[in-house]
Amino acid sequence: MSSYSVDLLIIGAGPVGLYGAYYAGVRGLSTLVIDSLSEVGGQVSALYPEKIIYDVAGFPAVKGRDLVSALLTQASVYQPTFLLGREAQDLSTNADGRHRVTTSEGDIIDCGAIVVTAGIGTFTPRKLPAGEDFLGRGLDYFVPDPEPYTGKHVVVVGGGDSALDWALMLEPVAATVTVVHRRKAFRAHPATVSQVEASRVELITDAEVSDLGGTTAVERAVITIKGVDQPRTVECHRVVAALGFLANLGPLREWGMELRDNRHVVVDSAMRTTRAGVFASGDITEYDGKVRLIAVGFGEVATAVNNAAVLIDPAAQLFPGHSTDEQPALTHA
Repeated sequence: MSSYSVDLLIIGAGPVGLYGAYYAGVRGLSTLVIDSLSEVGGQVSALYPEKIIYDVAGFPAVKGRDLVSALLTQASVYQPTFLLGREAQDLSTNADGRHRVTTSEGDIIDCGAIVVTAGIGTFTPRKLPAGEDFLGRGLDYFVPDPEPYTGKHVVVVGGGDSALDWALMLEPVAATVTVVHRRKAFRAHPATVSQVEASRVELITDAEVSDLGGTTAVERAVITIKGVDQPRTVECHRVVAALGFLANLGPLREWGMELRDNRHVVVDSAMRTTRAGVFASGDITEYDGKVRLIAVGFGEVATAVNNAAVLIDPAAQLFPGHSTDEQPALTHA
């Protein structure tokens, strides 16, 4: 148990939180970053460190772990404090407007403002009804490392971006990859769907995995297809159930912020929540026209930090200038 006093508390050490820590340093704010996970990187590190990410500006393609590493290096220039493996719990506000947050480990953090970048909060995978007893014996809910799938027959269940991204990641190393989706249309990005259709991945739509079989581990999957009388049985050694996650904001739900669908925090154009002094950015936020991309989160957290800087010091400018303004102009001989 320790006590800290900082200008800014960032809750969430994912990509958006790491960029927020860097930008807070640009604004000259002392910063502490807290995350319930034991390592930085949030969902990227926990769920898909080896997956290639294609929609971050400036990176035609970048592995999740490499993006996190670069963001951590960037943030570390300003030496933020990291408290990992603990959860932000109670929030109170003093008469002078400063906040006090206690953690699951009993730490006390006093701060001038808070930026919540906690992704979807605590994430619990949606369960695959069939074969849950094979969890850890061939059935998984995410793919942190493709190596165990090398040379295996793999079934991926789901139709979102994660399902098809993992199918594309595993296709070069697996013996076969089959995607099973309960609808004809996919939720994934159209470009990703086109890539999968052009690959050797087999797509089975209007279908569900109704059973898994095997002795000590998964050996086969039974697939029920709409309009087909007899289920189809395919050989498989690994099943990835990419069915999405159930979000739980945990103690943040009690912080007096307006929530949408009990999983997202409503913010205004300055990234302010309805709790004074608390801002939010990234996947956790909700507003009209919201697009959930890492690249969008980077812009949102810069907006949040700049507005937090003015809240902490009303004499400060909202826009501090461009980072290049601090460097001398290049001269040519």
